[in-house]
Amino acid sequence: MQDTLPATLDALSARLRERNWMMATAESCTGGLIAGACTDLSGSSDWFERGFVSYSNLAKTELLGVPAELIAAHGAVSEPVARAMARGAVERSAARCAVAVTGVAGPTGGSPEKPVGTVWFGWCTPAGVFTERQRFDGDRAAVRRATVAHALAGLLQRLP
Repeated sequence: MQDTLPATLDALSARLRERNWMMATAESCTGGLIAGACTDLSGSSDWFERGFVSYSNLAKTELLGVPAELIAAHGAVSEPVARAMARGAVERSAARCAVAVTGVAGPTGGSPEKPVGTVWFGWCTPAGVFTERQRFDGDRAAVRRATVAHALAGLLQRLP
C-alpha cells in the first residue's frame, strides 16, 4: 500500500489544484504523518492548508471542537469522534475538505472491542462527512503507514 502513496498524493494534489481547494488534516494516531506526507511535496502550499495534531482527548476538544461528552460516551477511537474531527478541521480552517484519523497504533492500548490496528477515518468534503473503520496488521510503524495511505486515498476517492 505504501508504494501507491506517491501516485495518490500526485492525483490528490492535482484534483485539489483543479478546484482551487485547500485541505486539512486532523490526526491522532498518526501524530502528523499525513500532514508530513502532504508537505513532502514541493508546491503543497497550493493545496495543503493546515494540520491539527490532536493526540489527546483535550486537544480534540480544544483544537477541533469535539464535544468531551462525545469522547466520554464513545471513546476517542470511534465513528462519532472521527466524524467530529473531520468536520472540526474544516470548520476551524480555510480548507474545503479534510481527513481525520483516530486509532490504536499499538503495541499497547488495544481492547477486545478496539484491538491494536483499529483506525476510524473521517473525511469531510462539500458533499458531507464520510466515515470508515479499518483494522491494519503489523507493528506500530506499519499501522501508521497504512493509515496514512488509506486516509489520503480515501480523500481522493471522495472528492468530486
